[in-house]
Amino acid sequence: MTADDASPRGRQSRSVRRRSLLLWLFGLAVLAGFVLLGSSGVLPIQRLTPLVFDAYQRLHPRVEAGAPVTVVDIDEASIAELGQWPWSRSTIATMTDRLGELGAAAIAFDVVFPEPDRTSLAQVARELERAGASVSFPGSAPPENDQLLADTFARNPVIAGIVISSETATTLPEPKGGFAFGGTDPRRYLPAFTGGVSNLPPLTAAATGMGFFSFPPSADGVVRVIPLVSSAQGNLYPSLGVEALRIAQGARSITIRSTDASGEISSGSLGMTALRVGDFEVPTGADGEFWVYFSGLPSMATLPAAMLLDPERSAAMAERIAGHIVLIGTSAVGLRDLVPTPLDASLPGVRVHAEIIDQIFGGALLTRPDWANGAEIAAAVLLGLLLLVAAQRGGAVVTAASTLLLVVAAVALSWTAFKEAGLLIDPILPAGTVLAVFAAVIPLLLLLTDREKQFVRGAFGRYLSPTLVERLADNPEALKLGGEIRELSVMFTDIRGFTSLSEKLAPDELTALLNGFLTPMTDVLLRQEATIDKYMGDAIMAFWNAPLDSADHRRRACLAALDMLAVLNRLNADRTVKLKMGIGLNAGPALVGNLGSDQRFSYSAIGDTVNLASRVEGLTKGYGLAVLVTEAMRAGAPDLAFLEVDLVRVVGRTEPVPIFTLLGDASVARSEAFRALGEAHARLIAAYRSADLAAAEGHLVSLRAIAPQELAALYDIYSARLADLRQSPPPVGWDGVYTAKEK
Repeated sequence: MTADDASPRGRQSRSVRRRSLLLWLFGLAVLAGFVLLGSSGVLPIQRLTPLVFDAYQRLHPRVEAGAPVTVVDIDEASIAELGQWPWSRSTIATMTDRLGELGAAAIAFDVVFPEPDRTSLAQVARELERAGASVSFPGSAPPENDQLLADTFARNPVIAGIVISSETATTLPEPKGGFAFGGTDPRRYLPAFTGGVSNLPPLTAAATGMGFFSFPPSADGVVRVIPLVSSAQGNLYPSLGVEALRIAQGARSITIRSTDASGEISSGSLGMTALRVGDFEVPTGADGEFWVYFSGLPSMATLPAAMLLDPERSAAMAERIAGHIVLIGTSAVGLRDLVPTPLDASLPGVRVHAEIIDQIFGGALLTRPDWANGAEIAAAVLLGLLLLVAAQRGGAVVTAASTLLLVVAAVALSWTAFKEAGLLIDPILPAGTVLAVFAAVIPLLLLLTDREKQFVRGAFGRYLSPTLVERLADNPEALKLGGEIRELSVMFTDIRGFTSLSEKLAPDELTALLNGFLTPMTDVLLRQEATIDKYMGDAIMAFWNAPLDSADHRRRACLAALDMLAVLNRLNADRTVKLKMGIGLNAGPALVGNLGSDQRFSYSAIGDTVNLASRVEGLTKGYGLAVLVTEAMRAGAPDLAFLEVDLVRVVGRTEPVPIFTLLGDASVARSEAFRALGEAHARLIAAYRSADLAAAEGHLVSLRAIAPQELAALYDIYSARLADLRQSPPPVGWDGVYTAKEK
């Protein structure tokens, strides 16, 4: 360990480095652990992701594209009019034929007919005959209702709906349309279902198309994602909406593109990237999933199913059917085809398929790109590191504010990606990482910060005001322990004749006298936010503008000098031993910092500025003035009452220094008496320096009549100088500079 490392300054430096290292190590461990667990699905934060995307849809729902889609609703009113469900297949056939007559481009059923129609007259007759009844029909026997519906399916562009599920192993029929592959056959990577529920074979055979309308289960039951293609029993089946689009466009097949297709960038694992049906290409997730972007379809036509049985009523809606994809489904509560969505707590399932078609038609698609996971992990790491930087460089408040800003940034970027580009970028992992890092490091930061504050209070409580100590404790970064050059205002004070006074007093009396003087003077300095450098017997050294900045430090130093004189006058009023003091002030650059040895140090200032302040204080004895300041000090407080005293060449300097005395505050400076005094005094100084002895003597006489008693000694000095100049006239080029003989 070096000597510097063992010093108090070194110990503080090591403390800062240790705090930084602890924060980084602990924060990085939390950051890595949270990102690892969060991205692997171990933490439950992924449950929040769908809720975030739901909120985005509510804030910014999709604008309805106006696709040619119409819903025929088996609603409560239609059931009340036609009787309870299921209706006879002949009724369904009549509805289907009516839609075909009105020019529907495709008729898709969000309903499955897996069992024979029990309301068919032929079926009823067989049941009665099995019960022993004799049944006969005039003429030929009526046709089966299921056959009637099959015949209707055959002459209309019907898409039969099926259910795909792994809850059954029932054999599904062969798909109606063909599939073309760009890349690997998707049956190799799509999740495989074991079976499902389909229509009666005659209906399936007669239908033009076939698509599944079942929704995959989600953790909270909300319908958000639907596969556009599913694999079951070695076959591929399109969703109801995709198949409806195929039939409406007259397309023969559907094209599926995989990650290994030409022109695709492989993500390292097989998966779907897009599906093309007719003129529409739709991006998908790896498992063929499609994020439904809901609009509510406020202007989409919805026709009660019962209306189709009335030619006059249905004809009135012909323009909403001709050339349209017609979806037949139900909103009746009792039929239990109501599902929750991001926009609606209870939406008929058939309208979800309508949303899909309208969304594909309008091209307002939501995609979760294959790079999303990597981007989210990278964002989590980056934001976590930024928070650690903020925690290392700032305090608890800065860290808390940074946490809020970073979380807002993560959500804002995610929201912008959704709103502007339809990208689903999850903000939960980045925001959660920031919050986790914050929750982990803030207790450690508070503990370490408190220890730093205790160090600052211990190190500076001896020579800074409590207010400044707390400011410095709250912001230790404002302190540079290694030393720095700063603009300072420096004060030296001294009791006049203290040496002779101390010889007359007993030690306890002297101690009481000295403490009784230094204590109130210290109070004045601390009120004016001075840094007390040291006590030197009866003398005090103090400075301003370090360790904390003070914009008006020169003025504060001058006001402190006036306050100290006022306090001294009050002290003298109650004492038999009257004290006098001298105060010297100077301003300029100085080296300030923790100075001393490895064993003992103090926060102090050194340099020419400090030396000159000491010299100026020493001059107060010779001029008989309580306060002397340099031009640098006077310029920093131009509103106070200053008078120029002399040009002095102090010991150790070749250039003369203008010195001034301070007689009062701004109110004194504005008084008429001081204005007159200042003008007369300036005339004396000008005449003296120009060696106009007669004029100077005249001004001196005038000044003695108006000057306060505290200037009497100064004018005695000038009177003596003028007398000397009478006897020994000044040489040519005399500049009026006085050369001090003592420090």
